[in-house]
This record gives sequence, C-alpha cells and structure tokens, in this order.
Amino acid sequence: MVDIATRVYDHRWKIDPIVRSLVDTDFYKLLMCQSVFRNHRDTQVTFSLINRSKQIRLAELIDEGELREQLDHVRSLSLSRGESTWLRGNTFYGKRQMFRPDFMEWFEGMRLPPYELEKRDGQYELTFEGNWPEVMLWEIPALAVLMELRSRRVQSTMGKFELQVLYARAMTKLWEKVEKLRPYDVRIADFGTRRRHSFLWQDWCVQAMQEGLGDKFVGTSNCLIAMRRDIEAIGTNAHELPMIYSALADSDEELHRAPYQVLADWQEEHEGNLLIILPDTYGTEGFLRDAPDWLASWTGIRIDSGDPAAGAETAINWWKSRGEDPREKLVIFSDGLDVDKIIDLQKRFQGRVKISFGWGTKLTNDFRGLVKDDALAPFSLVCKAISANGRPTVKLSDNPAKAMGPAEEIARYKRVFGVGAQETIAVEV
Repeated sequence: MVDIATRVYDHRWKIDPIVRSLVDTDFYKLLMCQSVFRNHRDTQVTFSLINRSKQIRLAELIDEGELREQLDHVRSLSLSRGESTWLRGNTFYGKRQMFRPDFMEWFEGMRLPPYELEKRDGQYELTFEGNWPEVMLWEIPALAVLMELRSRRVQSTMGKFELQVLYARAMTKLWEKVEKLRPYDVRIADFGTRRRHSFLWQDWCVQAMQEGLGDKFVGTSNCLIAMRRDIEAIGTNAHELPMIYSALADSDEELHRAPYQVLADWQEEHEGNLLIILPDTYGTEGFLRDAPDWLASWTGIRIDSGDPAAGAETAINWWKSRGEDPREKLVIFSDGLDVDKIIDLQKRFQGRVKISFGWGTKLTNDFRGLVKDDALAPFSLVCKAISANGRPTVKLSDNPAKAMGPAEEIARYKRVFGVGAQETIAVEV
C-alpha cells in the first residue's frame, strides 16, 4: 500500500502528475462521449469552471504556472495500449464491447483541445471550446487538477510527521464511516473523482471500501482505478446531455421534447442497457408528469438534487401511476451524501425500491476539521457546459441554488417545463 504522507512530502511532478491518464475520469463521461460522438460530434460547445464557494479564492491559493503545467500535461496524454484493450474488450454492465470500434479509433487518436485561462477577482476563469466530444472530456480532469492543487498548496507547509498524522486521522475517519455502514444492506459506489482530495487518496478510499464493505461496495466511477483494481466501472449519464440538447432546440415545443430525445438516443445507443433516468435537469415533477410511457419501463432513476426522500417518493408514485412495481425499480441517490444520510435513506426505502448510493465528495475528500482553519474542507467546484452552437445552456435542478444560465432563459425554461415554486436547499459538496 502506498505511503501517501511520504509521497505528498516528497512530491516529484513527474512521479505524481495530478491526472495520470485519459481514463482517470468518470465512466459516465466516456459513455456520454460515445453517444455524443454518434449523434452530435460537430456541435460546438463551451465549458467553463464555476466556483460556487466564492470564499475559496483559487487564484490566490494556486500558482498559475503550476496550474498551466498540470493542464498542459493533461493535453499531452493519450490512451495506452493497455487502456485501449481494457475499454475495447472488458465487460461493462454485463455487455461486451460497450464501446464501438469507430468511437475507439477516434478516442485512441484524440488529444484534449486547448484551454483559455485568466484571473479575475481572485478566481480562475478556465474555459474550453470546441467540438462537443473533445471538450466534454476536459470536465473531470480540470476539476481534479484544481482540487488537488489546492490540497497540495495547503499541505506544502506541513512537515513529514504532521502529514503522517493528518492522513492517519483521515483514514480513521473514513474507517469509522465504513464500520457504521457494515450492519446495513447497502449498495455503494465511489462517485468521488471530480472533487477528490487527490488521486492517491481516492485510490486508498476505494481499497478501504473494498476491504471494509466487501460485496456491498459495488464499484467506482473512476475508470483508471476500476481497471487497476479489477472492479466494476460505474456510471450512466449526466445533466450535460439535456442541457445541450435543449440549447439546440429551435422552438419552445422542441425545447420541451429535448430531455426525452436525449433518452431516446441513449436507449438506441445502449440497446436496452444503462436505462437510468436523471429527471431533475428541469424539475423532476414536470419531467415525470410529461414523460412518454416507454420511459416507465426503464430500470430506475438517479436523484441528484432537492430533498432526496421527496424525490424518491415522487418516483415511486410515478411508477405506480404508470402501472409499474416500484419494488422492481432502482433508485440511485447521489447528492451530498454522507454516512448518516445513507443510513436514513436505506432505512426509509428498503423493501419499497431497490436502492444504490453514489458516494462522492464526503467519501474521497472528507478532511473537515483536520487542519487549522479547516483549510482542507471540500468546496463546491463545477465545470459545466455554458453554451452550444452559440446558445446559452440552462439548468434548473430541483434546488434553485444549483440553477445556472441567463436570467431570461431561466424564466423561459421554467415556463416551458412548468416549474413552480421550489425549495432552496444549501448545496452540499
């Protein structure tokens, strides 16, 4: 097992680049990328970094030269032969050759496109523009680079023994969570790549979950760790797809159909696999109210904003209204989870639906309370598509605190999708 504290103390850039591979990313990005490559490869998209935690002034913490060096390193990466073989030949979700030969040929020759980096008001403005399949692959490595550079900056003044104690405390903290979960019949996957403390720490957390929870730990969203640890790569789709499809719509009618067209394309792409609905991009209640009947037969729903219990109850009622048995459906909880919330949701819904948890930041970056001024506490950093073919994107969410887009477009989308009053909930990382 890697001595993380020693590696942090002795950091050598070439030994420990923050992003080590193009598959050091979340599985859902590759699944979405293949669908986008097939259906919208020439769509021009802009992604932008958004720091929701304004009090974390990243441009004052992170050296611009170091940031550029890490980003330039990511641009130099290409698939290795072993990575390509794993993607081409491995079985994912029971399906061999999940990734088509034409997509793999493109991916094997792909390099990430250029980036634009500026400083403004203590923050970095980091943007990526280009063909959708290329720029979308910047999201996860860009977030990983910034999160880990912040961790390295805070730890740069710490001594060797101080670092050993820090990681011992963090390991104990995670292990206590694992022990608390053991009595429950949970299914948990690691969803923590995008806001991890570091790659080495995420890898340690995955190994701890494997040993501590056994079969209750079902896999990781991180493809590189899944490949190296020979465990399941977990993921389906994300808000990016309906946001961009909707931005491309030419009328209110097309806009209203766009989230369902996403899932029609997804169903065709994956031939009956990976049928998980993410309904909250423009409000879960409206999405389910107007959903075509064929969506009710899908495997399940992922709940990623708003009150998770209320979201699950809404899904259960919808399935019942469409003649489906909720006990045969899967609900994946993935927003702001920590151990107590996982246990509460498990107790409430066990026997009513099948349950799974995508545990993110508080699995792979819970250093809260471990250093002075809580300087290693996780914060809310995202990288989102902000335009498609020159048109702004919009996200409403089930929590207005997560909404994004120009005010006039937000108002239009609320009208088109029939979104009424929403409860604002503090955003948890």
